[in-house]
Amino acid sequence: MLLQQSPTLFWLVMTIAFTGILWVPYIFELLVHHGPIQALRDPNGVIAHAAVWAQRSKRAHYNAIENLALFAPLVILIHISKLETPLTATAAMAYFGFRVGHYLVYTMGIPFIRTILFLAGFGCQAILTLRLFGML
Repeated sequence: MLLQQSPTLFWLVMTIAFTGILWVPYIFELLVHHGPIQALRDPNGVIAHAAVWAQRSKRAHYNAIENLALFAPLVILIHISKLETPLTATAAMAYFGFRVGHYLVYTMGIPFIRTILFLAGFGCQAILTLRLFGML
């Protein structure tokens, strides 16, 4: 199986799967607070979240999507270029961990740590980029 042969791709898939479920908590909050009929008949997505944590969760989800758009091509390019190393696998694994931490800390409203986790994830992307440029 390809994911067993490529830890870098494995962590990409884990990151995609994690990002893909981040909508569940804040949509659940809408369903609970507004009721299913009101929450589901909002074609423009304008019903406000009552809980502040759900608002932050939604923003954290959007941030995860924005960063996945950078992380995924880097991992794919490293894989198809056969540039995978233990360092790229570690960077991909760390990126996943930093994104999980970022989501949790953002949702809980903890400042500063959120920024540190974001920057650490950026550092992982920088490692992958430098590898593609042959600098690592």
